[in-house]
Amino acid sequence: MEQRRLSELLARFPDINILVIGDYFLDRYLIIEPSLGEISIETGLVAHQVVDVRCSPGAAGTVTSNLRALGVGVTALGIIGDDGLGYDLMGGLRDTGVQTDHLLQVNDRFTPTYTKPMSRADDGILTEMNRLDVKNRQPLQAEYEDMIIERLRALLPEVDGIIIPDQVSEPNCGVITDRVRDEIIRLARQYPDKPIVADSRARIGAFRSIMLKPNEHEAARAILGNDAPDEPDRATIEKCGRALAEQTGRPVFVTIGAEGILVYEDDAITHVPGIRVTGPIDIVGAGDSALAGLTSALCSGATPSEAALVGNLVASITVQQIGTTGTASPGQVLERLSWLQ
Repeated sequence: MEQRRLSELLARFPDINILVIGDYFLDRYLIIEPSLGEISIETGLVAHQVVDVRCSPGAAGTVTSNLRALGVGVTALGIIGDDGLGYDLMGGLRDTGVQTDHLLQVNDRFTPTYTKPMSRADDGILTEMNRLDVKNRQPLQAEYEDMIIERLRALLPEVDGIIIPDQVSEPNCGVITDRVRDEIIRLARQYPDKPIVADSRARIGAFRSIMLKPNEHEAARAILGNDAPDEPDRATIEKCGRALAEQTGRPVFVTIGAEGILVYEDDAITHVPGIRVTGPIDIVGAGDSALAGLTSALCSGATPSEAALVGNLVASITVQQIGTTGTASPGQVLERLSWLQ
């Protein structure tokens, strides 16, 4: 891709709006100073002392942070708890400019939260301790499914594309339940020209009539189930990606780590190589970064292969940001393309 073509695509980003429907988590980091530890009188155990607390939107919120950094307008659709953690999550989303009027807060659901205690060594290096997860482990109530579906139908004509981060592994316990997914599929068939892209940890193979962005492991499990190898080879990945594309009838983007993305479209497979980076990297959130970049490009008129390159460019920038939710600006993306020329 030439610099001029990428500039054209990036220049359209501020004029598009993407609906992100899915599971919004709060990432809550607790910075612990080991030297301040106290022995609890009640238990005799060490009481770790927290000296700093950092909160940021996670899961679907990681996608929205990446979209906003790229200059894209974002509308959030989902359900979180009407609690203090939900307050923090809402604040983090609004601080980045996400439209949250359709992020519903209810008093009988948790705000999904990953609490990450981080022990700080004398040299300042942080080491993550055992994580504490707050998740909803009961199916989403039918009344909330109705609310999500009603808003989805109303919002779809107003947005340029949809991203579906289906992050909850437990069936029907997140926002993308069977009913909600079926409605997304129905609407996708009604609006075939609107980019709609799903990313699902456990159920990517259940989506039809929309674009998919699994990684190689998710693609293999979707097609091979329990027979999927722990480390699928290229032939297996290509076979499973092709099967997913045949099932959904839309382009499929299979991320393959540092090697980039395999694009399946019209019975053809195109390998869009990753961008090599040096030095320390943090791959947490790289898939979300690629998803945000490629969907934004699709909404701006990019071909699937062009969109995959934009996704690779964004991810190559975010993986170099250690210990934080990485994002990339349009200027950084444009500069990174020069590495390939």
